[in-house]
Amino acid sequence: MKALLLREIKAFFGSPIGYLVIAIFLLLNGLFLWVFEGDFNILDSGFADLSPFFTLAPWILIFLIPAVTMRSFSDEKKQGTIELLFTKPLSIWEIVNGKFFGAFTLIILALLPTAIYVFVLQGLGNPPGNIDFGSTLGSYFGLLFLIAGYTAIGIFTSTLSDNQIVAFIVSVFLCFIFYFGFEGISGFAGNLGTFVASLGMDYHFKSMSRGVLDTRDIIYFLSITILFLSFTVYKLKTLKG
Repeated sequence: MKALLLREIKAFFGSPIGYLVIAIFLLLNGLFLWVFEGDFNILDSGFADLSPFFTLAPWILIFLIPAVTMRSFSDEKKQGTIELLFTKPLSIWEIVNGKFFGAFTLIILALLPTAIYVFVLQGLGNPPGNIDFGSTLGSYFGLLFLIAGYTAIGIFTSTLSDNQIVAFIVSVFLCFIFYFGFEGISGFAGNLGTFVASLGMDYHFKSMSRGVLDTRDIIYFLSITILFLSFTVYKLKTLKG
């Protein structure tokens, strides 16, 4: 699996994809948080906290992660190399995990430079250093779990078609449903509203953003990730025959 993981990372950075993903993520966040006027501009808000970033990032990642994962198995199917992948001395789970952690690592590398925002806000606070590290750290942990969930969904949808655009669109749709869809329909669920909302990623991500790492939130994200990776394994087994 390690060899496959390294191959995936080298493939990302052996082409413009890896650099584009990191550049686009940082550029979009930087423009919305520090340049463009609006609700996301930290300087206009008057508060030294990163809540605008943690509100914006999941929406950017809804499009960015599917763009990274859409080629994972779609390209293998289109090029006819998936049969060669099956002949390697790797289990289906090891193949899927190699693809998953390759994409996950790339997104984490895009996320790492945003840590500089924390140091910038430390200096902007009044008094300096007046920043809620608990909620900031909890939000970063929540974002890591959210990225894992998005990536697992994207890896799964890449097995559904050899067309990368189809895989991208289906992945964006599923990520949107799991992030905001349940929250959106919870208002129509009456007494079950809270339960319906709790099925969505946004509910658990907001919970972790308060700085409290509840095991229920962690179990939720791990369950979503493992569920879609299991779907991927099942789909590959049907392709392998």
